Amino acid sequence: MTKAAWIRIIPFAVFMGFIGLQQLLEWSVTKGWVEMTSEQMLYLYPIKTLLVAGLLIFLWGQYEELNFSDLKNLTQTAASVVIGLIVFVLWINMDWGIATFGESKGFDPFLIGDDTTRNIIIFFRICGAALVVPVMEEIFWRSFMLRYVVTSDFSSVRIGTFTLSSFLICAVLFGLEHNLLLAGIMAGAVYNLLLYWTKSIAQCVVAHAVTNLVLGLYVLQTGHWQFW
Repeated sequence: MTKAAWIRIIPFAVFMGFIGLQQLLEWSVTKGWVEMTSEQMLYLYPIKTLLVAGLLIFLWGQYEELNFSDLKNLTQTAASVVIGLIVFVLWINMDWGIATFGESKGFDPFLIGDDTTRNIIIFFRICGAALVVPVMEEIFWRSFMLRYVVTSDFSSVRIGTFTLSSFLICAVLFGLEHNLLLAGIMAGAVYNLLLYWTKSIAQCVVAHAVTNLVLGLYVLQTGHWQFW
């Protein structure tokens, strides 16, 4: 792996590593090997969010493909916002049992008794989902992986280059990252198609951020915690 590959992999790997750490800790608690309350476990998300955000900021100047001046194309930017909303609507309507991968425990912040703790956790979940995750995932999936499937010398592949194999493989892998498998595949496919049209990682970040922000607000408003 080259340096160009690692700087796009590491933030994503750290984020996923924290998910694995949480699952390991939860399993260890059930075995009685670790003493940790559910409330203490909640702080893993803010720590994860801050660490990944710090990595992205530190590496920011090396992501030359992440050009937010692309958003000056108002037609594409408006379309990205609409596409983000469409993915959200499809997402919350694709939670069929046969379309899920594993079990989603969800997250109900109102089980936290302390108001300050609850508000801190909600703040970090919204900011993490709407600001950190879209940048991290689009750099990994749409900038790195979509091109790496074409050739290991991914930097030689222009952003937005279409091949059927990379399109299908990355859409499926993106779906496998999520509990709602088919919804995840749908979102991965849609964001891929947006990239092919706009040739812009920034536009994909916008669409992804809109999806995640509206989903978070929807969950808070409706109490459908399974989507968190």
